[in-house]
Amino acid sequence: MGVTILAIESSCDDTSAAVIRDGYILSNLIAGQDIHMSYGGVVPELASRAHQANIVPVADQAIRKAGINIDEIDAVAFTKGPGLLGSLLVGTSFAKGFALACNIPLIEVNHLHAHILAHFILEKDKENRLPSFPFLCLLVSGGHTRIVLLRSHFEMEILGNTIDDAAGEAFDKCGKLMDFPYPAGPLIDKLASEGNKKAFIFAKPSVKGLDFSFSGLKTSFLYFLRDRLKEDPDFIDHNKADLCASLQDTIISMLVSKLIKASQLTGIKEIGIAGGVSANTGLRDSLSGEGEKRGWNLFLPPFRYTTDNAAMIGITGYFKYLSGEFSGQDVAPTARF
Repeated sequence: MGVTILAIESSCDDTSAAVIRDGYILSNLIAGQDIHMSYGGVVPELASRAHQANIVPVADQAIRKAGINIDEIDAVAFTKGPGLLGSLLVGTSFAKGFALACNIPLIEVNHLHAHILAHFILEKDKENRLPSFPFLCLLVSGGHTRIVLLRSHFEMEILGNTIDDAAGEAFDKCGKLMDFPYPAGPLIDKLASEGNKKAFIFAKPSVKGLDFSFSGLKTSFLYFLRDRLKEDPDFIDHNKADLCASLQDTIISMLVSKLIKASQLTGIKEIGIAGGVSANTGLRDSLSGEGEKRGWNLFLPPFRYTTDNAAMIGITGYFKYLSGEFSGQDVAPTARF
């Protein structure tokens, strides 16, 4: 019958459950939490309470949509971390209870590892392109920005990391300065397509090697707006598209230049991106152009696997199941790794 994994993801504000069988996705459900938009960011206590309300119905619907019975599930994979501890506790507790009740193994998954392995999710009746090893992946989200070298599904090396803020955080905080709703990234991406990316120039911090820095960009953007608003109180409203296009182009150029350097240093041309910011159309277009010019075998994840989702937890759990990597009932979530 194959190996069937029930996966649970609850690291932040999305409650998700998925079913993976032999690497193929059977279902992937996500319940979001719109309440955080009113606060300009995720409120941990509200997030954990919403997870408690969502976890059982989401898991139930994932199993039903997959068309399987509970006794067909071979293991439960769950996000151990990193993430919000209160949110992680809900998912971990559910997974432990489910595994104990069904007498099946428990598999802990690193959330960031899972984002990268989303590239290996198989879908029925579709062409499934899978990266070969070694594989370079730019992992970019609201909390993390790093370049990772994979030699296998489990052998990884971080080649570059942010020394301060993440790229997604830069999008959101600069968006907040323009009074955009949280998360600001998708709106900036949309408006950027209508603007002139060379309209304004913002600081690009110089960092040695393959590391990143985005705090200087945020400061540059803040002071730029402060000075322009003194001259014209409606400056943001009059220049939203150009501001978004220029900001996005600055962030993308910083990301892509480091990825190009990593490819040149390692000689690897199997290249991918992962994480929430990998849904950014400007970043995708830029990487597609560079990939064609440089002969990369480029992997862009489907949009449904870019944000937090249980499918990526499931595929990671599937590979760990094959390797016999299981957790005990004493496992506890970890906010940071």
